[in-house]
Amino acid sequence: MTRDEAIRRLKSTAGHLNGIVRMLEEDRYCIDVIRQIQAAQAALSRVSETILDGHLHSCVTTAVRGDDPEERERVLREITEVFRQTNKSG
Repeated sequence: MTRDEAIRRLKSTAGHLNGIVRMLEEDRYCIDVIRQIQAAQAALSRVSETILDGHLHSCVTTAVRGDDPEERERVLREITEVFRQTNKSG
């Protein structure tokens, strides 16, 4: 996914979130709202996974192949922290 595609998907998800707000304002059926929230969460997860994949194949690969051990450790700590935060919110 290119940067522009990620932006397009995130803007679409923002529109989806606005739709969820309208559903709540209109007092729509709770399960319908929850399903829409789950769909938005899934869309965000797909964009996040794609961005992480790109990061792993570019920045992390460059750091791991590089000569700077501190930079290697830094990027590895970043990845660990991303997964730690994901597990906290999940």
